[in-house]
Amino acid sequence: MNTGPTANTGRAEPRVVIADDQALVRTGFRMILASGGIDVVGEAADGAEAVAVVREQRPDVVLMDIRMPNVDGLEATRQVLARHPGCRVVMLTTFDLDRYVYAALAAGASGFLLKDVTPEHLVAAVRLVDTGDALLAPSITRRLVQRFAAVDRDARPPAVHRDLTALTPRELEVLSLLGRGRSNAELAAGLGLSEATVKTHVARIFAKLDLRDRAQAVVLAYETGLVLPGDTTGNTFSDK
Repeated sequence: MNTGPTANTGRAEPRVVIADDQALVRTGFRMILASGGIDVVGEAADGAEAVAVVREQRPDVVLMDIRMPNVDGLEATRQVLARHPGCRVVMLTTFDLDRYVYAALAAGASGFLLKDVTPEHLVAAVRLVDTGDALLAPSITRRLVQRFAAVDRDARPPAVHRDLTALTPRELEVLSLLGRGRSNAELAAGLGLSEATVKTHVARIFAKLDLRDRAQAVVLAYETGLVLPGDTTGNTFSDK
């Protein structure tokens, strides 16, 4: 995952809403994003407020705390993405293995950040998800999904799309490796392909399965049984 400042590609800076029940967190994040040239267009102290602010402001990215009063961040994420599917939600958490994070990814969030994130990483992360990528460090992704994918399966929302028959054998292979948290560079090296070819495969997988980003691809790979928690079969790349 790229954690440094992104180059100026001519793309407009994302408009952001911050939802957290701690005013100090909201203020700190607002100041950090403003120093990076990113506009915070709204704030919310709970999930219900977050849904209302998103409806009014139509931001590109929402930084959403998981644990908030009234309506929690998980339910707020479901409501936001149901009404504004083009919006990107990044969950804020104190723990990198909070079990709610997995549920948030299943609900459509594009990743998560720890609240002690560095200023540079916060700014880069917001820009990253705004481009359509997922904010998932491969090593954390594997630990997170392997720990919680098999827990309370019946209590979670259904997978985004369970029919993998539309995929070619190569695309299935790529999806299984995405499910293990592999980056495009690792996929290219492990499969003997160029990164451009890998990107083409990934794009076709997303289109065929109606996936928004790598976060949903990871969840889908586990929920369909393509990759099993703790399974290292085909795990041929270094765990970095």
